[in-house]
Amino acid sequence: MEPEQGKPAESAAPRFTREVDVRFHDLDAMGHAHHTLPLIYLEEARAAYWRDVAGRDSLDGIDYVMAEVTVRFHGRIEYPSRLRVGVRVSRIGTKSFEMEFEIGSVDGERKASGRTVQVMYDYATGESKEVSADLRSRIEAFEGESLSRT
Repeated sequence: MEPEQGKPAESAAPRFTREVDVRFHDLDAMGHAHHTLPLIYLEEARAAYWRDVAGRDSLDGIDYVMAEVTVRFHGRIEYPSRLRVGVRVSRIGTKSFEMEFEIGSVDGERKASGRTVQVMYDYATGESKEVSADLRSRIEAFEGESLSRT
């Protein structure tokens, strides 16, 4: 069953969150954040997850490429405001992982949600690569039983 509009889904609530400010620059002609901005807000939270959970704290440590992004809009993102962006790895495979995300106001009003698929990538060879044992164990330790393994 779909969660009530404006309310976060209880079972999918990510444990990893970051707050992001909506900037005046983010507004479009309609007076709310442009439809592309949730991807930027998500990127900030995903980068923090990669630093804090995966232990990768430099650009060289970003060893994945984006394969797929799905965004669902639930409410207007207005200025000025502060957003809470939650991310979690929901599935980890041999060469890829999926993340789910929720973007909401700091008081809990859901603004956007979705999922991304990232493929591990070796930039030196230009080919996909396997999820390392170290990365897998870090993510599994943080996400616990909610993680799907394939």
